[in-house]
This record gives sequence, structure tokens and C-alpha cells, in this order.
Amino acid sequence: MNKQIYIVRHGQTDLNKRGIVQGRGMDTDLNDEGRKQAGQFFDAYKQVPFDKIYISALKRTQQSIQQFIDLGIPFEKLSGLDELAWGIYEGQPATTENKAAFLQIMRDWLDGNLDSKFEGGESPNEVKERQLEALKVIMSHPEEETVLICMHGRAMRLLLCLLTGKPLTEMDSFPHQNLVLYKVIYNGEKFEIVDFNNAEHLKNN
Repeated sequence: MNKQIYIVRHGQTDLNKRGIVQGRGMDTDLNDEGRKQAGQFFDAYKQVPFDKIYISALKRTQQSIQQFIDLGIPFEKLSGLDELAWGIYEGQPATTENKAAFLQIMRDWLDGNLDSKFEGGESPNEVKERQLEALKVIMSHPEEETVLICMHGRAMRLLLCLLTGKPLTEMDSFPHQNLVLYKVIYNGEKFEIVDFNNAEHLKNN
């Protein structure tokens, strides 16, 4: 079974613009810039014969690829693709205290403490478990040879680690911005990233 998997992060929201963490608990809408990015991505990739679209349960992912859905491409929501839950820090303004807490948890994760999480939130290991369930669904359809996945920044970094066999401690080796593309090929045995952090489509006015 071979698969081409196009993985994009959702378009910009107002909270993205303001540098506020959204996470799994904030079901925000795209802003004007996010809708523009969605249009740019659609214009660049509308000719790709996607067999199926997978999105998270959060509406910003569906809004980001709605134009593909409007073409009649079947889609499925998988909560396993949701963003990591940041718990008590979701939707909170960036204060000195908040920034320090995020720096500390990033250090924890980098040091291999992958069960570390904020109050009310999720750890990378917990996200990994639900992503493996989502991946099981996606990979159980060999007839879906070309797939589009729209998800979230931190969750995307974790998924790319899972696909490429990297430890989750290396999640930050996958940079991203709103509506950036990673293209992954599965050859029946392993996944390979063939397009890394591609933002070319966002340069078109």
C-alpha cells in the first residue's frame, strides 16, 4: 500500500495573531488572514486528486480546507488530530508568568519528561496515544491513495515524529506556520517527508 499524505496546519486565527495559545479547548474561527491563506492553499493544490480529507474536531481545521470539501471530496473528523490541550493556559494572555511556565514545560519535554503537562491539559504521550488511533483509521483505507490532513501546530509536530520514527523529544525540529505544508510518502514500509515546511503557496498574492 502506497500513500501520499499532505499535512497542513490550519490558517491564522485572531488568537494566533495575538500570540495566545489556543489548544484543544479553544474552538476558534479563522480571521481574514486565515481565510486568505486557505484560499492560497486551495489555489495551489486544487488539482491534486485527493481521495479523502481528515480534519480535527475543531472548526478552524474545516474552515481551512472547506473549498476542497466543496469540491465533493469526502471528509472525516478525527478528534485524535486535535491540538494538544494546554489546560489552564488556553486563551490566556502572554504574561511573564505564563511565558516562564511554557519555557519550563518545553524544557521538560526536551529532557524526555513526556508525561509532563499543565493542569487540565495533555502531555505529549497522551496526544501520541490518540494520534496512533487516528493514524490507524487513516491507514486502514488502502484505497485512499492521496490524503489531505488539516490539523494543529503542536499536534502536527508530534505526528511528524510518529511518522518518521523520531523521538517526541525532537518535536521542535519540525518548524511550522499557519497553513504550511508537509508532504509525506508512505511506500508500504516507511514514511518519508518529501516536502518540508513548504510555504511557497502563501507567497502568491
